[in-house]
Amino acid sequence: VQLQASGGGLVQPGGSLRLSCAASGMRRSLSVMGWYRQAPGNQRELVATITDLHTRTTSVNSADSVKGRFTISTDNAKNTVYLQMNSLKPEDTAVYFCYVRVYMGGGYWGQGTLVTVSS
Repeated sequence: VQLQASGGGLVQPGGSLRLSCAASGMRRSLSVMGWYRQAPGNQRELVATITDLHTRTTSVNSADSVKGRFTISTDNAKNTVYLQMNSLKPEDTAVYFCYVRVYMGGGYWGQGTLVTVSS
């Protein structure tokens, strides 16, 4: 499974960015797609995931720190997950990692894309 993430960059506080991550090479459908982040000196943490993609009823899990500001969505036909980030804060600065899990299979990480929020 290959993951290609894009959309990171430098943005001022209060600005917006949209991350995308396209998955390819799977033999089965995906059950989970999402984003984690890791700031310098910190552990990797959940940002938001969408689970149960292989069913008709999906669920969204997101960190309290991003609720109301970040929106996760998927394009199942393209096996792509997006993270719309609004009202960005300096504490959102981190490397953002795409994550997917194959239904009845393993999980895979993308290479990471840097988001820097600074004036």
